[in-house]
Amino acid sequence: MSDKKKHRGYLSSAITCHCPRCREGKLFKHPVTIGKRNLEMHKNCAVCGQPTEIEVGFYYGTGYVSYALGVAFTVSTLVAWYVLIGMSTSDNRFFYWLGINSVLLIMIQPWLMRLSRSLWISWFVKFDPNWEENQPVDVSERLNPDQANNW
Repeated sequence: MSDKKKHRGYLSSAITCHCPRCREGKLFKHPVTIGKRNLEMHKNCAVCGQPTEIEVGFYYGTGYVSYALGVAFTVSTLVAWYVLIGMSTSDNRFFYWLGINSVLLIMIQPWLMRLSRSLWISWFVKFDPNWEENQPVDVSERLNPDQANNW
């Protein structure tokens, strides 16, 4: 048998919102909900100690990621609608798709917001298969408690 420990893959850990460094600890405190509790994150990973707030305003860029995910979702539903139902200028099928797509986007928005945060942090914090022996990078000099949550 091998001594190597099996780890989640990158995509699996990003989609399930696990720490990108150890791929074991959960990033969020609560299950997916509607409201402020949806984006409450642990200050540090419970498993490896990786800080989740790397610097003040770190997650501002997730708006771009969420937008891209929303566009990808919209395009995929448009293609699926076109293939399964079709589009026509002689009836209202396009407007039915538009309404259904809008409702679906609103329904998956809490999950999209979490996914975009998980993807965003995974692009800046790299996986460390030997995280037990290595300490996480100290980011305390980037944090200004007076400016935290100042938005």
